[in-house]
Parts: sequence; structure tokens; C-alpha cells
Amino acid sequence: MNTQTRSLQYFFFGQNFSDGVRTTVAILLPALLLAQLGHFDAGLTVSTGAVCVSVTDTPGPPGHRRNGMLAALALVGITALLTGVAATSVWLLGLEVAALSFLFTMFLIWGSRAAAVGTAGLLNVVLLLAHPPTLAQLLPHAGLLLAGGLWYAGLALLVHRVRPYRPAQQALGECIHALARFMELKADFYNPETALDADYRQLVAQQVVVNEKQEAARDFLFRTRQIVNETTSIGRRLVLTFVETVDLYERITASYYDYATVRAAFGNSGVLPLVAALIRDIATELDQLGVAIQANRPDAGRAPDLNAQLAQLQAHISALDADPSTGGSTLVLKKILVNLRDIIRRVGNIRRYFDESRATAAPVPSRAAEHARFVAHQEVEVQALSQNLTLKSAVFRHAVRMMLACIVAFAVGEGLWHGQHNYWILMTVTIMLKPGFSLTRQRNTERIIGTLAGGALGSAVLWLVHWPPAQFGVLVAFMVLAYSFQRTKYLLTVVFLTAYLLILFSFLGLSYIGVVEERIADTLIGCAIAFLAGYFLFPNWESEQLTDYMAAALRANLDYLRQLANRLAGRPLPPNEYRLLRKQVYVTGANLAAAFQRMLTEPKRKQHRPIETHEFVVLNHILSSNIAALTATLREAAPAVPPFPAESRRALTSALATLHKSLARIAPATTATAAPELGRAEPAVPVAAEDKSLLEQLTFLQKVSGDIGKVTEVLVGK
Repeated sequence: MNTQTRSLQYFFFGQNFSDGVRTTVAILLPALLLAQLGHFDAGLTVSTGAVCVSVTDTPGPPGHRRNGMLAALALVGITALLTGVAATSVWLLGLEVAALSFLFTMFLIWGSRAAAVGTAGLLNVVLLLAHPPTLAQLLPHAGLLLAGGLWYAGLALLVHRVRPYRPAQQALGECIHALARFMELKADFYNPETALDADYRQLVAQQVVVNEKQEAARDFLFRTRQIVNETTSIGRRLVLTFVETVDLYERITASYYDYATVRAAFGNSGVLPLVAALIRDIATELDQLGVAIQANRPDAGRAPDLNAQLAQLQAHISALDADPSTGGSTLVLKKILVNLRDIIRRVGNIRRYFDESRATAAPVPSRAAEHARFVAHQEVEVQALSQNLTLKSAVFRHAVRMMLACIVAFAVGEGLWHGQHNYWILMTVTIMLKPGFSLTRQRNTERIIGTLAGGALGSAVLWLVHWPPAQFGVLVAFMVLAYSFQRTKYLLTVVFLTAYLLILFSFLGLSYIGVVEERIADTLIGCAIAFLAGYFLFPNWESEQLTDYMAAALRANLDYLRQLANRLAGRPLPPNEYRLLRKQVYVTGANLAAAFQRMLTEPKRKQHRPIETHEFVVLNHILSSNIAALTATLREAAPAVPPFPAESRRALTSALATLHKSLARIAPATTATAAPELGRAEPAVPVAAEDKSLLEQLTFLQKVSGDIGKVTEVLVGK
């Protein structure tokens, strides 16, 4: 199975495509059925209610999805009544737009799902501006909107009840797919032709994706009662496979080596291409397993003989060891070999997901309380709203920015631009304007390009295809694609959304040329308003937030390093406590890398030392990788406690102290002044041969910590 085929399978068996099909059915069916009965306008209103509620139906636990859709239903009803009353005066409408755009944007303080609920309410207001109902039509119109919302919510919950494990399987498959890509990128480090700096940039970017997919899978698995209680065989297999996937990620991350030295020493030996090829084959096997889990196939096909390749690599390393002309130690190659052997074993454990004997295994005790510690909890507290009514709050500043931009968009649409769909200007602003300027800029670019491309695509279909049933078939296909890509590739969403709207308006008897011209004009005006608001009104630059992300990453790595010190001192760490520390390292590292990537899309004069920041991001990744490698070695050596001689203690103490000092520079107000302490050292004795590897690794940690300290000095100017 080639990469292209796997990518298509991931798409068609994935959650996004499933949601795209469901959203299309929920929107189209009411309009089609009521049109057959002669009530097309009523059908469009019902479909509008379904569109608004669909905004909140983002992936997550069933209970959270249900609550989000019910909250959106309530807002749809309330905003329909308010807009109907306010429509009696353009001034009242403007006041409503200003007040609700501010209030609904403030929902962001309660998390992304609450923000989606606010977006649903604001979207309903904007769509009602196209044809506001009269006071006499108000209650029936609101009732139709609520019927559409209930129809969508009922359909979504019914699909989940019929196939309760599919979302979790799809999320787990996506998680494995991202991990396979991460491993593929690791193979590039053994290719002397690639630039290490570029390799690290790609690897850190993929780390962000892996973290996002793991958090999504963790949310599905550990918040879904039917799965987390492990009362069924498939629930147990899902949880066990996810835990194995996270452990595999740790092992892959921990496989860090001094790649420049490895390339210099073995670049001409012929062994590095074998290592790279084996890593890519393992990644391919992992990717195939992800596809099979996501597609809910009974098995993943025949497993490749990775052990044969491993034996070939081992023979090549042994030959190098026996050849005196190599002139160097092959110890690092043997470490790579051991690491790859362990990775292959863990991939085999993931393959056991398809082993039906696991289904008949004795039930394990419920660990719901333990699992709950690994997911973030967002409580909806009313007092948080009043606490954020200050310019110190980023959400408040964004809400004010959104309110002012919406007022301008509404005024332009009502007073200066007299198009048939001038509400598109306001809709563009509400969708384009994001809390951070980098995302606002990216979305604006994608919106403009997508609108132009979608206009051309839709016009081409209408010009070339004249048979109405064929046009309708294309419209349905474009709808499915538009709603399938809305969470992953916004540019494609805009392309297909614009194209299907043109085809739809042609069915309604409108000139598609006129619609294209108006949509492009409205998009350009809305994007200009959103861009200027994001740039001039309380702009949120990533460079101003980066120190917070750096401090969080350093703090997590400090805790991670302390657990290593405790293990070396003979104090064991409970497995769940270690996993929580590990999760925090991954999350903070991914957040830092994502913030850095966003900063690079901002104007250059707003970027703060991008070269040094990139160096910090890479060093942070190297540090956590090496701590993970050492910890994994020590955990495998349990229950024996390795010796902790004075030389090792000095290296570890120096690393801890340097990281603590770097953290104090970045976040002096939140850093304790007490210096980190270790347990009593062993008497100073010569380091035994078997302890030299540990000492070398700790010395390397000391060096990386020192490099982080130097970069931190430059970044903070101290």
C-alpha cells in the first residue's frame, strides 16, 4: 500500500469525512423534503438551524457534544427572537450586532467548545440579516430554526449511539498516522544529504501535530464512560493501544543521538542508509496499522518482516566492529540497534489490537479515576466572565476588537455597499478575525485565494455541465468536501463552499456571474476589515507570548529532570506520576513549537530574535529527548538502582541549576529562589567502565542545559 493510497484511506475513513457527510445530509434533507411539499423557504430556514448547531459539533466526548449542541439550540432560539425584534430599526440591529459580537466572543474564556457555541449564536444573527422575519413571522421562524437544530443534534447523537466506538477508533488511527509521520522524519537525520537544521524544523512542527492528535484521542478515550470503564473488549483494546502508542512516542522521541557526529563517523560505511530504510519501513507498518484501526478492519494485513531487516543491520554493524579500518567505536550504532529493536517490539504490541484473544481476556478493574487525571478540565464558571472584563485579559481585548470590527462591517454593509448579500461582509469578519494576528492573516489569505478559486470552479461547472441532476450531484460532492475539510484545510473548505453556493444560487434562479462578483467584493471588504482590526486594535503578537511558553517548557523539563535525579538517587516514581510529567513535557514543548511557527508568519519587525528562538525550541526538544532516553534506560533496569557516583551527581546538579537559572531569567516572578537539591552523593571514586555511558549522557545533559542558558541570556537580554 503506497503513501497516496493510505492518505486517501485516512481521509475517507476519518472523523472529518464522516462529519462532512452527516452535516451535508442534515442540511440538504430538510430543504429537499419541504421543497417537494411546496415549502422551500421553510426548508431553507430549517437547514439554517442545522448549519448553526453543526458549528458546535466538534470531536469530543458524547456528553460534551450533546451539551454544546443544546446550548447552541438555546442561543439560536434567543438570537432569532432578538433579531426579529431588532429588525424594526437599523439602529437596534447595529446595537444587537455590537452587543452580541462582544458577548459571544467572550465565551472563549470557557474553552473552544463554548467559543463554538458563541460562534453558532453569532452566525444565526448574521444569517438572519439576509431576510429578517417580521414580528408576525417571528415565532414560526424561530420554531423552524429550532426544529433544524434539533434535527441535526438528534441525527448526530443517533449516529453515535449506533456506532459508539467509531469516533475513538478514528481519533486513535489519526494519532498513529501522525506518529508514523514523526518517525519518517526521524529517518532523515541519518541521511547526510539533508540539513540538520531543516530536519529539526520539520520534526518539531510534526511534534505539534502528534500532540494535537494525542490530546484528541485522550479526550475521546478518557472522557467516554463506556470506554474508560473498560466494560467491553473493544474499549479495553482502545485504551491499551493508546497507552502503548504514547509509550512508543516516548521511545521514538528518546532515540536522540549526536547526528552530526554519527554522520561524520559512519557516512561512508553504508550503515546509515540501512538504518534510515528500517525506520521508514517501521513507519510504514505503523501507518498501515493506523489505517486498519481507523477503518475498523478485522486485521491490518500481513506484517512485514522487520526482524529480518534488523538482523541485516546487526550483521552490518558487527562487520564494522570487526573491521579495524573503521577506526572508531560502534557503540552508538549498537544503541540505535537496541532502540529500533524495542520500537519494533512496541509496534508489534500495537498490532495486538487485532488479536481477538484480547477480547476474551479477563476484565481489568476500572481506572476511570486514574484516566481522568490525564485530561484537562474546563469548568464553566459565571464569575470568570466578570474576572476577564479587563484589558489585561487577552479574551477581553479580542472581544472588543471583534465588536468594533463587526460594527464597521455592519455599517459598510448597510450604508455603503448595497449588494443582495451584503451580510457576507459581516460573516467574513466574524469568521476571519482570530485572537492572534498570525492566524487572522493566514485565514484572510486562504479566504481570498479560496474565494477566487471557488468562484472559478463553480463557474466552470455551471458553464460545462448543463444537466440539472449532474449539477446537483456536483453540488452534493462539493458540500461534503467543504464540510470535511473545515477543521483541517480551511483553504479547500472555502474553495468548495464558494463553488457549491454558486451552483445553489443558480438553482434559485440567480445569475452566477453576479453572485461571483458580489461574493468576491464582499470577501475582499470583510477580509480588509478583519486584517486591519487584527493589526491595529489591541494586536496580539506571538513574540509577546513566547516567554510564557518558554517558561512553561523549561518548568516541565525541570520537573522531568528532577524525577530522573530522584530515580538515580534510589527513589522510585509511581508510573502515573511519571506519565503525567511526561505528558506535561510533550504538551508544553508542542505549545512552544506552535507559537514559534505562528510568530514566523507575522511581520518581520514584530518577530523577536527568530534564529535564537528556533535554537531554543530545538534545544528544548533535545533536552526532553535525552531525559526520556535516560529515564527509559533506568526504568528498564528496575528494580536495581544504578550507582550514582560524584561525577554523575555534579553533572546532574549543574544541569538542574542551569535550567533553574534560565527559568528565573524568563519568569522571575513565578520562579522559586531556592536552588534545586539532590540527595547525598556517593564517595568520589573512579568511574567504572559500565558507568561511563551514564556519565557521558549526564554530561551531555549538562552541555544542553548550558546551551539553553546561553540562548536564554540572548533572548531576555540579561
